[in-house]
Amino acid sequence: MRSEQEMMNIIIDFARNDNRIRLVTLEGSRTNKNIPSDIFQDYDISYFVTDIDSFKENNQWLNIFGKRIMMQKPEDMELFPSELGNWFSYLLLFEDGNKLDLTLIPINEVEDYFTNSDGLVEVLLDKDTLIKDKVIADDSQYWIKKPTAREFDDCCNEFWMVSTYVVKGLARKEILFAIDHLNEIARPNLLRMMSWQIGTEQGYTFSVGKNYKFINRYIANEDWEVLLSTYSQNNYQKVRESLFTCYELFRKYSKDTAESLGYEYPNYDEAITKYTKSIYNSLES
Repeated sequence: MRSEQEMMNIIIDFARNDNRIRLVTLEGSRTNKNIPSDIFQDYDISYFVTDIDSFKENNQWLNIFGKRIMMQKPEDMELFPSELGNWFSYLLLFEDGNKLDLTLIPINEVEDYFTNSDGLVEVLLDKDTLIKDKVIADDSQYWIKKPTAREFDDCCNEFWMVSTYVVKGLARKEILFAIDHLNEIARPNLLRMMSWQIGTEQGYTFSVGKNYKFINRYIANEDWEVLLSTYSQNNYQKVRESLFTCYELFRKYSKDTAESLGYEYPNYDEAITKYTKSIYNSLES
């Protein structure tokens, strides 16, 4: 696998020698000092260009970055509509394992880019000194944020209401429906609540990572093992057990958060737990 220095040299040298490219930035985890470096990190690069259409005419110019085994052009797909406006991106996976996510941006959209940036940006090349102020990568936008009383209640409301869809799916023997609501809505709100409780104990000056991937660093090992057990869902009984386990975890972390922040613990828990048990009892009778 080519080293980080080798990859960066290729990326910057190509831009330096192509007059159409005026500015180059690096985004994402490689700019974040709080993310451990590893070989799986993408190179998230933006080229700010004067003539974007000339790049889109063919893919030959991409060969400079290495032999690729897979390429995706999200803005050139029919099934997944473009979300980048005038921007155009290439997701490139190379034979040596490196991955480059390269975005072309019209040069007249520099201001919009930095205005809407998530803060994780480094300027690698600026031919025209377009960036007057020093840019320092900052991940504070992703730090745990203290919830308002309304946000806390909304999270509780969403978790307990969506749980009824899981119950309904299991009762109807529609396991994929049940799993989808548990995985896509209920558990993410459990994880949100867990992160808030972590914030009340350890402050709001760090992130638990994308998809809460570092949350195990901040909770008890016992709770981590219990949380992982909720991902075992290959039959109806296991989905049911996972749901009740999520109930227990959400109850624990939401009560602790409410107490720490002086918020009222809502009565959704008691009502929905009673409802859930009544449905299951009726099915078993």
